[in-house]
Amino acid sequence: MTLKHFSMPAAALLLACFLVPAGAAPARADDTVIVLGGSLNVTLFDAQDAVAYGAGFYAAEHLNVVKQFTGTASNCTQLLALGKGDICGSGMEPIIAGYEKGVRAQFFFNRDPHYDYVTAVLSDSPIHSLADFKGKNLGEYNVGSASEIATNTLLAAAGLHKGDYGFTPIGGGAQALLALTAKKVDGVSFPDAELAVDSVVGHVSFRVWRDPLIDDVPNVGYMSSPATIQTKGDLLRRYARAMAEASLFIRYNPVAAARYWLEEAHQKVTPEAVATVAQEIAIFQSDYPAADPSNKRIGAFPLRGIQLYCTYLYNAGLTKEIVPADAIVTNQFVAFANDFDHKAVIAQAKAAH
Repeated sequence: MTLKHFSMPAAALLLACFLVPAGAAPARADDTVIVLGGSLNVTLFDAQDAVAYGAGFYAAEHLNVVKQFTGTASNCTQLLALGKGDICGSGMEPIIAGYEKGVRAQFFFNRDPHYDYVTAVLSDSPIHSLADFKGKNLGEYNVGSASEIATNTLLAAAGLHKGDYGFTPIGGGAQALLALTAKKVDGVSFPDAELAVDSVVGHVSFRVWRDPLIDDVPNVGYMSSPATIQTKGDLLRRYARAMAEASLFIRYNPVAAARYWLEEAHQKVTPEAVATVAQEIAIFQSDYPAADPSNKRIGAFPLRGIQLYCTYLYNAGLTKEIVPADAIVTNQFVAFANDFDHKAVIAQAKAAH
């Protein structure tokens, strides 16, 4: 039989057999995963993505990660539901608030083992207690930011009512820092990642209040739609493993992580820039998933803690019913995400320059 008797697909397959050396497997094609994000600003959380790419963890998992920015967390959630993306990095509040309206998504990997939002003032502020916020104005990212929930709860416990203080949107980054240092606001209701950056860039320190009830409850992470979890579970668990490896790498080499971060942010990589970002990452270490490097369940969600948070949001008036925790989080990929040679990743991190 000659080659011309084969159909085109069969002929192509036969030709491939001749081209592949004996004993060698064909190269595996990378799977594309579309990751949606709400903010155009590259934050400290993005260090995990930058390291996963720069250190080769995505490549090892045969992932081609494409990032798309959606403008807001709500847009991110809506596009995810429409199948326009595979993963969305976001806070939980839009999912919990939208549950009774039919919004369905599950977080499968947490990117911060602590509650994300804090209430803070500059260390030289005359505000020394929560009661001192009476008559004061707090800066926040945007109007109605989810950070208000924790601040309102904290101040209510101190005997204050919502009319006793106010919120002003000041954005983030340099403009937020200027608003605070210029005394345009008395304090901030912010993600603690923002404070880590401000403390280094602005050479300032903060007095911080955290809600002890939910401080150890992760409320930000990576989520996907039920349909994607069902049909692309293998892709999601490989993504989760790359994130777990990246967070462990960050724990042992913040300097190399800073270099990858600057490259991801398309910023000039200079010794000064690397030193600054490395200092920010070092301050933020407790908020990366591998804050405890001995943890063999990096990225897991505590179901009891999430249920507590759902109740917390119900009591705050965000929902009309208590949303079940297992409807919005799943740990089904955690075992796979942590099934890697931790010692090898640590050694790789320590050897990186």
